[in-house]
Amino acid sequence: MIKYCNLLFFLTVISLSTFGQDDWLTYYERSGYLETPRYDETIEYCKKLDEASGMIRYVSFGLSPQGRELPLLIIDRNENFDVASVRESSNTILLIQAGIHPGEIDGKDAGLMFLRDLVIMDQYPELLEHLTILFIPIMNVDGHERFGPYNRINQNGPAEMGWRTNAQNLNLNRDFLKADTPEIRAWLRLFNEWLPDFFIDIHATDGADYQYVSSYGLEILGSMDKGLTNWTRKTFIPYLEENMELAGYPVFPYVMFRRWHDPRSGLRSSVASPRLSQGYTALQNRIGLLMENHMLKDYKTRVDATYAQIKLVCNILNRDGEMLQELNRKADSTVSDEKFRKEPFPVKFTASHDSTMVSFKGFDYDIVESDLTGGNWFQYHPDQPETYLLPYFNDQQPTATVQLPEAYIIPPEWQEVIERLDVHGIDYFVLKRPQSVMIQSYRFMDPEWNNTPYEGRFPNHAKKEVIEEIREFPAGSVIIQMDQRNARVIAHILEPDAPDSYFYWGFFNAIFEQKEYAESYVMEKMAREMLADDPSLMEEFEQMKSENPEIASNFWAQLNWFYSKTPYWDQKKNVYPVGKIFEKKLMEELKNIY
Repeated sequence: MIKYCNLLFFLTVISLSTFGQDDWLTYYERSGYLETPRYDETIEYCKKLDEASGMIRYVSFGLSPQGRELPLLIIDRNENFDVASVRESSNTILLIQAGIHPGEIDGKDAGLMFLRDLVIMDQYPELLEHLTILFIPIMNVDGHERFGPYNRINQNGPAEMGWRTNAQNLNLNRDFLKADTPEIRAWLRLFNEWLPDFFIDIHATDGADYQYVSSYGLEILGSMDKGLTNWTRKTFIPYLEENMELAGYPVFPYVMFRRWHDPRSGLRSSVASPRLSQGYTALQNRIGLLMENHMLKDYKTRVDATYAQIKLVCNILNRDGEMLQELNRKADSTVSDEKFRKEPFPVKFTASHDSTMVSFKGFDYDIVESDLTGGNWFQYHPDQPETYLLPYFNDQQPTATVQLPEAYIIPPEWQEVIERLDVHGIDYFVLKRPQSVMIQSYRFMDPEWNNTPYEGRFPNHAKKEVIEEIREFPAGSVIIQMDQRNARVIAHILEPDAPDSYFYWGFFNAIFEQKEYAESYVMEKMAREMLADDPSLMEEFEQMKSENPEIASNFWAQLNWFYSKTPYWDQKKNVYPVGKIFEKKLMEELKNIY
């Protein structure tokens, strides 16, 4: 393999030198395909591309927590570098993202070589006829600079790489909906400004060993618009699989094994939640392609496979971009139409028991009981390729649906939530004076939180019941109409059952805190008066204790239960502050007086 890499390195040098462009070798190529450049070297190369060609522009679209620029290259052969001029040209817009996990940095080196060959070497001029490319070479710039040889224990190269999380120890590819990090807030503004027609996010996976250099994730299991789903399933996937096979890099859907590390246990796919990039773009009515290169393949092989896949995507978008743009427009129109809100909207999915049999190119392996830990030790044999016939569980069925309203209404005190609406490009209007509004909402019971933090928060789970009431909303409350293109995003933010709702992420945790208490000597007397007035309350009290043994031995909790039955109890406790407005006539009235 080393001799093969050295030969290719020599041929690349000769090829570029032939064109008098030997100084256009990337840092990665100059290293013999073994190393990836640091942040400063990457930015230097990006700016060098900008200076050398009028078809490429380097810009920054934000700053990291440590103050580094978030780099973006815009490639357009007509030198259109703003949204308006690109849209006027009718070009299809492709956004490619690398280095959101900087240890998995294949996409940066592949992308820089591809753009060099495209713009400087003029190798594929036809690809830019109807295509504008946005390329983020490093999304997680601070994590990229936590550089070292020991950041990816499972991975075969490069020699050194960045760290998975950003400087705040947050995983940016878990933040697309909650938007806690400056990097993702900047990305969301970029995305909503450009509204790319297709998105690529490039990673390297972990998991079992198998023959495929790369696997792909595409949202075709129920979370994306039907028109886009059909085009992805019937046109894009067959094109990608056939042509990657011809290029020498056969691909397979990104799957998990039903038992970790054990392909023979069967395969399963899932609907990506919107905390993940491709799950989020699906809610934005845009196709997101997740590239997951296999971490055990050598670095050059992974980079070459990425290069080939980027080129293929550019080719089909240049060819079919007009059709894809029309599908995107139809998807935007569909979700903003009243008919969309009449059907139950699925927010959670799970795999059914149905499966299909598929061929999977793996390696033979043994499962040995470890004499060290007693666990299973998977020993793969890469010199023994084997094609397995395996059950594939990819039939996803909705497990939670909601009825979408005409609008949601949020009181002004929940500013952290309202600010996120702006970041996501969500339209709303603001009440200028208080209004009594008939709404539907939720009351929660039995809340539970994670015992340890997850992505800097303590996610919450709770049972709920639907309530309907006339609620007073103060001036400054925001009303979010659902007749807009990102209605799916709004629903996933505000519906508590959604997997990444702001309720789940703890934005509303304060509603569960009891702030007033009854003194025991007051409540002892009052509890007896309540039982005298309503003897059936004793039966309810005894049932509550039998169902909650921990309360049966806690006198204060028992008295607090009686307190909850009095008119002194906080009527807002455990009640969701967000309301759902279903009456269209009421919405029109509120719009006229806001």
